[in-house]
Amino acid sequence: MTSAEHSFTGRGNFTEGFGLTTEPMPLEPYRSRDFFELEQKMIFRRAWLYVCRAEELPEPSNFVVKTIHGTGVSALITRTSGGRVQAFYNSCAHRGSIVVKEESGKAAKFACPYHRWTYSNEGDLVGVPDEENFFPSLDKSKCGLKKIATSEWEGWVFINLAPEPEVTLDEYLGPAKEFLSGIRYRGADNPVVFTAVLNSNWKVASDAFVESYHIPHIHKDTIGTTFASRANPFARLIGAYPLGTHRTVSMYGNPEYTIDPKNRVEALGSMGKDDKSVIAADVSEETLEFLSHPAINPEGADHWSMDIHQIFPHLHIDTGPGGFWTHQFWPVDEKTCFYEVRFYMMEAQTIQERFLQELYIGRVGEVVLEDLANLKFTQDGIDTGGQDTMQLQDSEVAIRHALAQIIKWTQAQTVKEALA
Repeated sequence: MTSAEHSFTGRGNFTEGFGLTTEPMPLEPYRSRDFFELEQKMIFRRAWLYVCRAEELPEPSNFVVKTIHGTGVSALITRTSGGRVQAFYNSCAHRGSIVVKEESGKAAKFACPYHRWTYSNEGDLVGVPDEENFFPSLDKSKCGLKKIATSEWEGWVFINLAPEPEVTLDEYLGPAKEFLSGIRYRGADNPVVFTAVLNSNWKVASDAFVESYHIPHIHKDTIGTTFASRANPFARLIGAYPLGTHRTVSMYGNPEYTIDPKNRVEALGSMGKDDKSVIAADVSEETLEFLSHPAINPEGADHWSMDIHQIFPHLHIDTGPGGFWTHQFWPVDEKTCFYEVRFYMMEAQTIQERFLQELYIGRVGEVVLEDLANLKFTQDGIDTGGQDTMQLQDSEVAIRHALAQIIKWTQAQTVKEALA
């Protein structure tokens, strides 16, 4: 056994460190229509929800339209002429029609295609065809696009669907705000995006991407030897950190990982590079500042592969050797969710860099598909009703903590009570 393998101590005690029970956790929240409706009311209508990166709105008049699945809300998010980011309900004050049908673009004004009511990107109603034929009661100053509470943190744009949010975004983020503060999100303007509608509850999907216990089995032929080794055959976590409602886990990385000589594509992509990780799209010197952040590999371990920072309720910000990527899960109904993964990377400057990026996307895409292929089987098994609880181990502490927070929110009368 090598010294690197010796440095992994093995079993943690994360569940106790989070202050959580070790009892089985309920499965009903993963299949119940009543619980889904409770989540919508008590979580997704009260929590701050991540919707986009600021880089998606680089200049005044840039806009994106986001569907807030499960709520029926279409959100028009724009960088106003004044430079701030503001979200609006994408609904005309005339007869309620959708105003903007495009997914993104640049426009100083938005004209509803139905009757051409026109709004500035500040949301003000500035044009009404045949205005004189309306009754005197038409007050354009009161007929603008309805605002959605919007706030930004470190380039992450959040909205809150409550008429009056009970807490600010800073209060909502709590200790996660300080823990993650100052990370340099390189390549944030250059994502590769994949989306899918999945036949599973949103929590089933989210859980699949926050634990490592399954890796030696589901991913045996892809990343099994990257996240596990002789010293850690079951891919146990190396760190887990409660951050109020949110959390971070750090995953093991095999320090003795070597490329299978039969995999000539991976060997060619890594030629001349010191880093052989199949989850790194960028191994340049410029990554050193990113990797030096205390929230990235918090243990400072040589046997580290990546971190998963979960922002409640439905965002994963993952950090690894070459950058960051995100997973987002929107509930559609109790057995369906909308999934989006974004892999961010700097624009390639050389052919080899571009090749390495293509390899990276191909490999992680294959891994993601392995996870997604298993979700329906998980949901179908939960729906059979044969099991009412799930037995979670210590490396699944993030699942336990997430579900505990979800249950807490559905029972809390106020957001401050939910955050306490």
